[in-house]
Amino acid sequence: MIRALLLTILVLGPAAGAQIALPGGALRGLPGDLPGVGLPLGPPQTLGALTDDVGRLEGARRLGIHLLLRRHPDVVEADPNGNPIVRGELVAFSPSDAALAGGVSAGFSVLREQTFAPLGVRVIVLEAPRAMATGRALSLLRRLDPAGAYDFNDIYMQGGAMQGSATSGPATVPSAVGTAAAATTVPIGLVDGGVGTGQAVFQDTVIHRHGCDGAAIPSAHGTEVASLIVGRSARFGGAAPGATLYAADVYCGKPTGGAVDAIADALAWLVARHVPVINISLVGPPNVLLQQVVARVVAQGFLIVAAVGNDGPAAPPLYPAAYPGVVGVTAVDTHRRVIFEAERGPQVMFAAPGADIPAATLSDRFAAVRGTSFAAPLVAGLLAARLKIMFGARDPGPSPDPVTAARAAVAALAQEAIHLGSSGRNPVFGYGLVGADLPAPRPATTE
Repeated sequence: MIRALLLTILVLGPAAGAQIALPGGALRGLPGDLPGVGLPLGPPQTLGALTDDVGRLEGARRLGIHLLLRRHPDVVEADPNGNPIVRGELVAFSPSDAALAGGVSAGFSVLREQTFAPLGVRVIVLEAPRAMATGRALSLLRRLDPAGAYDFNDIYMQGGAMQGSATSGPATVPSAVGTAAAATTVPIGLVDGGVGTGQAVFQDTVIHRHGCDGAAIPSAHGTEVASLIVGRSARFGGAAPGATLYAADVYCGKPTGGAVDAIADALAWLVARHVPVINISLVGPPNVLLQQVVARVVAQGFLIVAAVGNDGPAAPPLYPAAYPGVVGVTAVDTHRRVIFEAERGPQVMFAAPGADIPAATLSDRFAAVRGTSFAAPLVAGLLAARLKIMFGARDPGPSPDPVTAARAAVAALAQEAIHLGSSGRNPVFGYGLVGADLPAPRPATTE
């Protein structure tokens, strides 16, 4: 934490986020990778080494939250625990008409309402009464309807770091091509920022988009994560190269991007399209709405794969990775050591490469990335491949018995995992390391 404080002083304000270090020393990591949000760190030769180290610090996400709050106090505020929330907004999970009417009578206004038929869920976003603090408004709602489910409209953040500048070719990759990275026809879902459209690794990949009222707003994080799932080129292959990707942008370039109601909408969209494996490389606090939606998605046999987060080994669990039934993923380096900043605990189910691995950038180059955000998509792709191998899926829908299929896919991957750490499933590596040879390099002659 002393190093984090030192960095903050050096840049005269908060200058780090859930993701750290852009080429040239700028920082990124706020919802939607907003233009102009990153603050320059100064000459790379002066602060370059310190910048690289920030990606390993336990407090990086908190610094990103601090910057978000300072830059957008009109629309973002902190909850009592310091987590970012949409100012003045509260979410209600399937409230009764009577409870909703009671809230309106108490001064609340209905901002948005969505019904997600595939999940049997109705989500109401309420605006707090004028001049009432958001925390006090939440307490009032819960008093008015003790049996209801209400919470803040929490903002979930991306996590990971770009390690140095982007290059024209792939960054350091293992020497062996992974046989487990065979292309799969099982579609994969992504809940993240927008995915770029001009990257060579997506040239022959079908990408269905959702969110932002149909506008395409590419983000660095979403593009990098997507490339690790379905990307393929002459020199690069993700975990499920060429698979159809259903990408939901929950950020849309907004400071309030990553709000829980947008994530709920994205999950409902993916369930309606029968996308059996869903990657979420986002982290945040527990939330009543997210918990209920995730539980319904998992109960229908959909596999949610999520990054466990980079707040450090002693940090409280982050969500959605820590919810029951979610496949939590940690990251290891090239020496098969868990990365310094990775969270630990019973939520960890698998470990995958997540340091010094290449990912496609918005500039259509490759750069080394680091963080649990980039390990999770590898596991998502591997699970999709297991579904195809075991059940011969040839269409976008889940198998006739999706719950059994999901459990069998996880069990099969656990059997293949390279056991690390203490005996049995452990809180550091889960069942063990998978995708050790991913992302997989390809012969340059195939381009």
